[in-house]
Amino acid sequence: MTKDRLLAFSDGVFAILITILVLEFTVPSFKSGHLLIAMFHQWPILVAYVVSYFYVGTLWLFHHDYFNSLKKINRNLNLINLLMLFTITLINYPMALVADTLSRGNLNDIRVAFITYDLVALLISFMFYVLYAYSGNHQELKSDLMKKTSFSKNKYDPLVSVSLYILAIIASIFYIPLGALFLLAGIGFHFVAYLRLSKALGQH
Repeated sequence: MTKDRLLAFSDGVFAILITILVLEFTVPSFKSGHLLIAMFHQWPILVAYVVSYFYVGTLWLFHHDYFNSLKKINRNLNLINLLMLFTITLINYPMALVADTLSRGNLNDIRVAFITYDLVALLISFMFYVLYAYSGNHQELKSDLMKKTSFSKNKYDPLVSVSLYILAIIASIFYIPLGALFLLAGIGFHFVAYLRLSKALGQH
């Protein structure tokens, strides 16, 4: 498989996933004249969608720039990409869980939903680390640009995210709001890591 076909397939997966995320929005049940109140009660799905859209969008930018900067791909890199995409497509499930449990208000269920989101996010970051590690050990896959840049300084960024998600899991067990903050910190760090990658590769 060529790099262009891998990028086209991956872009398609990201596009479908983002489409699926927005399908979680449904018209609420309401009595005539009370639609606005019913819409306000849907705030959990709106918040979960905004966070997940930003998360998936950042992952797509990161994925696109990284693979676009590679010189070529091989079978193993293609398999790593397939596994990475699998973990990313799981996002819709914990997003729906978080939205639903926040609406119901049961703390135990909310805790389970957030930890599930943390676990999926942890898997995604771990797969990015696997990608970094594999390409780092196969210099023939890198373009001249990647070899010349200071990209090696960024190779541990995925492990920072993994650490934040582990902290999110631990914190959620004891205090859900703190766990949520660590989760948001992990997602926010993905954007910081993307900016670092973009700068290292000279993409503005």
